[in-house]
Amino acid sequence: MKRTPFVFAMIQLSVIVLPVCAQTRTLEIDDTFRIAGVGDPAFSPEGEWIAYTVGTTDLEEETRETRIWMVDVNGTQVLPMTGVGSSASRPRFSPDGKYLSFLASRNGGKSQVWVLNRVGGEAQQLTRIEQGVQSYEWAPDGSKLLLTIRDPETDSTDTPQPWVIDRLQFKRDYTGYLTDDRRSHLYVWTLADSSLKQVTEGEYDASQPTWSPDGRLVAFVANRTEEPDANGNSDIWLVDTQVDDAPSSVRQLTTNPGSDGQPAFSPDGRWIAYVTVIEPEIIWYATSHLAVISLDGGEPALLTTELDRNVDSPVFSQNGRYIYFGLEDSGARHVARIHRNGGAIERPVAGDRRAGPFTLGPRDNVASVISEPHLPGELFVKSGSELVQITRTNQDLFSGLSLGEVRNVTFPSADGTEIEGFIFTPPDYEPATRYPTLLRIHGGPVSQYDFGFKFEAQLLAANGYVVILTNPRGSSGYGQEFSLGIWQSWGVKDFEDVMAGVDYAISEGYADPDRLGVGGWSYGGILTNYVITQTDRFKAAISGASEVLYVANYGHDHYQRQWEAELGLPWENRELWERLSPFNRVENIVTPTLLMGGEKDWNVPILNSEQLYQALRRLGRTTQLVVYPDEHHGIRRPAFQRDRYERYLSWYSRFLMPKDPVF
Repeated sequence: MKRTPFVFAMIQLSVIVLPVCAQTRTLEIDDTFRIAGVGDPAFSPEGEWIAYTVGTTDLEEETRETRIWMVDVNGTQVLPMTGVGSSASRPRFSPDGKYLSFLASRNGGKSQVWVLNRVGGEAQQLTRIEQGVQSYEWAPDGSKLLLTIRDPETDSTDTPQPWVIDRLQFKRDYTGYLTDDRRSHLYVWTLADSSLKQVTEGEYDASQPTWSPDGRLVAFVANRTEEPDANGNSDIWLVDTQVDDAPSSVRQLTTNPGSDGQPAFSPDGRWIAYVTVIEPEIIWYATSHLAVISLDGGEPALLTTELDRNVDSPVFSQNGRYIYFGLEDSGARHVARIHRNGGAIERPVAGDRRAGPFTLGPRDNVASVISEPHLPGELFVKSGSELVQITRTNQDLFSGLSLGEVRNVTFPSADGTEIEGFIFTPPDYEPATRYPTLLRIHGGPVSQYDFGFKFEAQLLAANGYVVILTNPRGSSGYGQEFSLGIWQSWGVKDFEDVMAGVDYAISEGYADPDRLGVGGWSYGGILTNYVITQTDRFKAAISGASEVLYVANYGHDHYQRQWEAELGLPWENRELWERLSPFNRVENIVTPTLLMGGEKDWNVPILNSEQLYQALRRLGRTTQLVVYPDEHHGIRRPAFQRDRYERYLSWYSRFLMPKDPVF
C-alpha cells in the first residue's frame, strides 16, 4: 500500500479515460451556483432511512440555504424534511427512531435543537439556550442531549472598545483579533424537565464529544496544556456526567504530545478508537494514524503506521470487531476498515472516487457522500458487495451538460519520483490539435487533487483549455516522506514536479508549448510565484491569496507556530526565511500576472499580493491586483465568486487565445 518513488523507463504508465456525459451544452460560470451540495449523512436506527443535508445558493439574493432530506436505503423515496426559507443542519435520529432532530436558527433566534416526529407534524423546538447551541449528540437511551455551548457574552456594550492583546496566538482568519476569552463547554440537557447541567469548565475549549454506550461517560477533545497557543497537543479526556460535580471528574486519557482527536467508543465501552499525530514537530506534513486505547488508559495501539496514509472519522462496527475509517490514498478517498487488533486493511468503498462523509448502519452497511470525475457528491450505499447510488440531486442539471474527459496519469519528475495527476480536455477535444494549456496548482500544500468532480477544471476545459492538475511533493495522499519532500525547501521539488506535468502534457500532444498558463489559490498561488520566478515558459499567471515575502507574515498572519516549527525564528534563521521568499527573485518575473485576494484574509494576508503587485509595477511588468472587500481566505460572496471566475477566463484568454490552433 505504500507507494515508493522510483525511476521510470517509460514516460506514461497508465491513462484512464473516463466517459463523457451526454452533450447538450458546455459548463458555464453560473452552474457553480446551480450545483447543490449533499452532505452529513446519518442512518436511522433501524437502518432503512438516511437523513442528509442539501445546500443551495441563490445567486440573485446572494444567500445560501441548507435543508434536511431523507432517502430510503434503496433510493426509491426521497423526502424533504425541512422547508424553504430556514437553514437546518446536523440531522440526527433519536435512538428509538421516533424523531429526526437538527440544528436551526428560526424566527431570528440563535441556533437550537429542533425535532420532527417521523409520523408527521411540524418541527418542535427542544432547546432554548440563550447563546445558542453549537453542536449536540443524543444520549444512548434518548433521555438526554449532550450540548456544546459557548460561554455567554459578558460585555454587551455597542460602543467600540480597544482590542487588548495578551495571547500568543492573537489572530485568526474569519475572526480577527482574538480578544474574546469565551470558551466552548459541554452540557447535559434532560428532555423530561429541560434541566441543563454543565460537565466541563475552565479556560479550555471542549470539542468532538461522544457518549459511552452506557450513557455515563463522555469522551471529548481539548488542549489543556499550560500554553495551548504554542502547540497542537490536543488530547482525549473523559468526564463522568452522572456525578454531581462532573467537571471535577475530568480525566485525561491520551498523553501523546501530538494531536489526538475524533474519539469513538467500542460497543462494549471498553475501548476508544481515535486519530493521532505522533510526530507533531513536522506540523501538517505528519501523517495521521488510527489508534485504539483502553478506557483505563495506558499505551495505545497504533493500527495504521505501516499504511502511511492519512485517516479520519473512525467508528466501530456493530459487533466491535472492526473499525471503519476514512482513508486518503493516491488521488482517491476510500472508506476502509481494520480489525480492532490490527492486521490487513479492507476497503468496502474503494475505486477511482472520493468517498467523503460516511455513516455506518446497524448491519455495517456504509452510506457515503461520493464524488466522481463527472459526478458532484451524491449518497451511495454499500451493502454486501454492491455500491449503489441512492440520490440524484444534480441529475437534471448534469444530464444536459457536456463535460470534458478526465485522464488519470502518472509521469516521472526530474529525479524519477512518480507524480500523479489529472488532465482535463475540452468537450470537443480533437487529439490532433494542441490546445492552450493551464497548470492549476492545489492549495495546502498538504492536500491533493483527487477523483472527485472539479468544477473549476471543467469550467476552464469548457472554455477551450487543456487543464493539468498534479499532486507534487508536499501533497498528502502519498505518505509522509512524500509530503516532507518540500520541508524547508518550498519551490524546489514541487516546482520540478508540476513542470514535469507540463512536459508530459506537451510530450503526449495535449499542450501547445507556446500557450501555457499557470495559477492557483493559497499554496497554489505560492507555488505559482515560485514557478514564474524560475521560468518564462508561461504566458499568463494568476496568483491567488499567496505569500511572497515570508518575514512580513510573521506576527501578521495566523501561522506563527507553524512558521517557527519549519523555518525557525526569523531573527535567528533569517537566511532561510529570505532564501525561500519568492519576492527576492521578483526581477525574474516576465509572465503577465494577475494577483487576487480577500481584504480581511488573516490566513494569507493581502499584504503579500500588494507587495508583489507593487514590485511588478515598479519593474514595468504586466500585472493587475484585485482585492475583494470584506472577504477572508475563501471568497464566500456569490457575486465575488462569479467575478473571480470571470477574471480567470478573461486574463487567460487575453494572453493565450489569440493564436490559431497548432496541428
